[in-house]
Amino acid sequence: MLLPRWWELGDPCAWTGQGRGTRRMSPATTGTFLLTVYTIFCKVHSDRNVYPSAGVLFVHVLEREYFKGEFPPYPKPGEISNDPITFNTNLMGYPDRPGWLRYIQRTPYSDGVLYGSPTAENVGKPTIIEITAYNRRTFETARHNLIINIMSAEDFPLPYQAEFFIKNMNVEEMLASEVLGDFLGAVKNVWQPERLNAINITSALDRGGRVPLPINDLKEGVYVMVGADVPFSSCLREVENPQNQLRCSQEMEPVITCDKKFRTQFYIDWCKISLVDKTKQVSTYQEVIRGEGILPDGGEYKPPSDSLKSRDYYTDFLITLAVPSAVALVLFLILAYIMCCRREGVEKRNMQTPDIQLVHHSAIQKSTKELRDMSKNREIAWPLSTLPVFHPVTGEIIPPLHADNYDSTNMPLMQTQQNLPHQTQIPQQQTTGKWYP
Repeated sequence: MLLPRWWELGDPCAWTGQGRGTRRMSPATTGTFLLTVYTIFCKVHSDRNVYPSAGVLFVHVLEREYFKGEFPPYPKPGEISNDPITFNTNLMGYPDRPGWLRYIQRTPYSDGVLYGSPTAENVGKPTIIEITAYNRRTFETARHNLIINIMSAEDFPLPYQAEFFIKNMNVEEMLASEVLGDFLGAVKNVWQPERLNAINITSALDRGGRVPLPINDLKEGVYVMVGADVPFSSCLREVENPQNQLRCSQEMEPVITCDKKFRTQFYIDWCKISLVDKTKQVSTYQEVIRGEGILPDGGEYKPPSDSLKSRDYYTDFLITLAVPSAVALVLFLILAYIMCCRREGVEKRNMQTPDIQLVHHSAIQKSTKELRDMSKNREIAWPLSTLPVFHPVTGEIIPPLHADNYDSTNMPLMQTQQNLPHQTQIPQQQTTGKWYP
């Protein structure tokens, strides 16, 4: 990390005297310089270690203020920065977090939260979580490691566990230490245990719940599991009586005497409460009655050894191709023999055809040929309706304009007026008043 030069921090030296002899740093400049250097060196954060207990709720808040100083330009003392920051968390060397650890952050302007219930399998094994912070304004990143050292807890797990569904809370609201403390205090007043711990918190969305509509300040709901070392109180057992079970089946709220101790802050759905007694070991083994649909036990699976001989598939390949090819060749030869070698011929056809049918066929062919020959020599005659038949003056018959062998196909549809033979000239009136033939 580059340190700023002294002239970028202001003039650290106050000159005394009239020459450049003695140099001395003023107290105000010294304080600014030391504070800046301390701020810069505080950017290099070391890995953080946390020590949660197995079976007890673990909550770690990723504070935005903690990471704001990681992104340049570094804020000056007293300066407030409100850049949007998001976080990405994963187990070191893996793309995701452990199965027991969850993460939530509503908006880039809120803190992120890691929460979950550590398992006993990871006791004594450090779990390193890589935390990458992204500044959405400057696109700078900062990375830190969170080392989770899971410790073994006494009396783990607690023998009596109860899970409550709180309707008016979101998971990030319930993870706040003040809210969670108030809820545990209310449970302790009802249950009266010697030891009471929050075991796990789960959002209703992770249990198949629906996202609420953004009206009337509706919440997603959250499941909170707590454990204690004493049996359940009579108040918690009230939900198991037949009257309350009937009301729950009718989607009505059950009558719980201790609900008023929660109602001031928490709205609990008593129909979804779950009471688990770990002291009663219920055997889940069931004797298998073998019948038609159950196969006999064949023991453990024994995979084949590595000393298997290699199999030659050349013969199988030839058989797969040779048999269909031979069948196709035989069919082709039979078809070729039928099409080429079994033809009757024209002579045999004529011999088997009656003579009268052949005469009719020959006559039709001759007539068709004659019509085709006549169509080739056909000429287009000039329409008689367009030719004058008699002379309008003398009454004599006018010969046709064109000979019989005249090609009329190139004649325009409308001819220009010209002095043709035997055509009467119409006299025209001149400007002088005289008539000319």
